[in-house]
Amino acid sequence: MPTLLIIEDEVHLANNIAEFMRRREWDVEIAHTAEDGLARVAGIAPDVVLLDFNLPRMDGLATLDILRERDPQARVIMITGRSSVQLAVDAMKAGAVDFLVKPLSLVNAHELLQRTVRDVRLHRRIEYHHSRDRSTTAHLLGESPAMLTLKARIRQVASMEPVDGAPPAILIMGETGSGKELVARACQYESGRRERPFIEINCAAIPANLLESELFGHERGAFTDARERKIGLFEAADQGTLFLDEVSEMDAAVQVKLLKFLDDHRMRRLGSVQDRRVDVRVIAATNRPLQQLEREGSFRADLLHRLSVIRLALPPLRERGRDIALLANRFAATIGTRYGKPELMLSLEAVQLLETHPWPGNVRELRNVIEQAVVTCEEPVLDVSAISLPAVMTQSMTPDLMSAAEPVGDALANAEREVILRALENCNWNVLQTARLLGVSRDTIRYRMRRHELRRRLPDPG
Repeated sequence: MPTLLIIEDEVHLANNIAEFMRRREWDVEIAHTAEDGLARVAGIAPDVVLLDFNLPRMDGLATLDILRERDPQARVIMITGRSSVQLAVDAMKAGAVDFLVKPLSLVNAHELLQRTVRDVRLHRRIEYHHSRDRSTTAHLLGESPAMLTLKARIRQVASMEPVDGAPPAILIMGETGSGKELVARACQYESGRRERPFIEINCAAIPANLLESELFGHERGAFTDARERKIGLFEAADQGTLFLDEVSEMDAAVQVKLLKFLDDHRMRRLGSVQDRRVDVRVIAATNRPLQQLEREGSFRADLLHRLSVIRLALPPLRERGRDIALLANRFAATIGTRYGKPELMLSLEAVQLLETHPWPGNVRELRNVIEQAVVTCEEPVLDVSAISLPAVMTQSMTPDLMSAAEPVGDALANAEREVILRALENCNWNVLQTARLLGVSRDTIRYRMRRHELRRRLPDPG
């Protein structure tokens, strides 16, 4: 919904224009003085300003100068009651995009405003195109079966655009540091919304009492500190994508408003009585089991259903096999270049060590380990001595198995081998049952069995 600010001292005319444009789904604000208009601009960020020349105390040209000084990209259409070519020339020189002469034709004014707002949005899309990181599936490094499946699913999902209305929500599930934001960006840039805004917000990073205002915006005076009107992120992401990271941390009251928005894609700013329709694709991400939170009563079941119309599961790094080597070498190359060490590479032994680590912090943890190695290394090859792995235990071990494992460090490979071997023996070498016991996939167990050369010993026939 485009926003129009009318700065016009003729109350009847201003009201007529406002009513005409509101019926055509414009969001309209009115100011009757230049001073009031200048104060409102900062709060509402209008797409277009309709500015009368004959204003009390400060005329339209002086007001235009201030508007353009504050925002060189401001789109201002001047209104004058005098059919003066010179005034029109002066207005255009001062930065007005066009002018209208009184008495106004509301139809002509509407056509001019429509053309102007199209130019505004085109300019913003072009500016956005050059300023944002356009992460497609090509930026999701990995050739493991799980990652190839995920990339194909992203491309399929991204192409789902209904003929009318916003597409269904997407829920990305994955552990901390596994790359959920990259998946969300890929969903955007593989879709027809690639030229539109991609806006992200971490729901855990915003205090609960402020999150609603951040998402939905507020009107002036909606609460004690609401001195100006504020556009929310849903409106800012119109025709694009809003990425809600850590959605599991969302307050119950905001969950209700999000559910309503997902039902009809209409929203209302705090303190407003007017609903606005917004075309936004919502992508949510979480590293916590929402089904469990729903059973505990901290997350709404109906919201979970609406958010998870489409689900994308991001595999943890420990289940991605040779992707660990691919990512580690890529990080070594890019980080090494940044630190003036462009020829760095990992030794085979270092790669093997990295592949034995469970990576509870996933790709983010791997990148941190490689950066530390790059910073401290003095040789062109990163060997085992350069790799400093955090002292953690393999995730998802049962208490009995954990007590059998040594601390992770230099003995990590032996510890992992012993844990998997004991689990296999406890499960009578049933790979599926072993995978369930350790909380990993069957492919992961098979991969680790090959790496550690674990084979069931048949009884001696003699």
